[in-house]
Amino acid sequence: MNKIKEFLIASNNKKKLIELKTIFEPYKINVLSPADVGGIPEVEETGCTFEENAVLKATKIAALTGKYVFADDSGLEVEALGNKPGVYSARYAGPGASDADRISKLLEELRFKNNRKAHFVCVIAISSPSGEIRTYRGEVYGRIIDTPRGGLGFGYDPIFVPDGFEQTFAELSAEIKNKISHRAKAIAKALSDEKLLTPNTKTEAAL
Repeated sequence: MNKIKEFLIASNNKKKLIELKTIFEPYKINVLSPADVGGIPEVEETGCTFEENAVLKATKIAALTGKYVFADDSGLEVEALGNKPGVYSARYAGPGASDADRISKLLEELRFKNNRKAHFVCVIAISSPSGEIRTYRGEVYGRIIDTPRGGLGFGYDPIFVPDGFEQTFAELSAEIKNKISHRAKAIAKALSDEKLLTPNTKTEAAL
């Protein structure tokens, strides 16, 4: 029984890659970026749930590269908006929109709403080259503020204040965020899974 020592991250988001490398570092797992394998194709997120999108990306890229692949789908769910933007978080303001554009749209929709409760969701899918798949879900609850604050993080981080804190995700240090974030919680579940960490080398059904 050998432990998985290496994952290919199925994402071209540079800030996300940095965050994931930092999170995985204590576990002695080597994190490969798409550039390390000559690039990967974009996988269209046609699923209706975070789980479906994460699985789509992980299985396709694993089959193409022959590597264990880590893919995630994550987003922000805002209670007053019926849990929008949800799986459409990255596409909320249309094609080519920036993080600032998406934040502006969200704040506009919340302008006259008193309920600011929200939570981030992350679903991780890890696939073996043969397509065996496992998924892990993490969530972090908090509230949306009126004005963006902080220059760290990415996405909706500047307007999300997690429960128990006064700072936004974009104001918190990477050390703190990587302990409490939705992504960190999903990763913690993955790394506590003995089936994931001790794959059967004879069958490759590691996951």
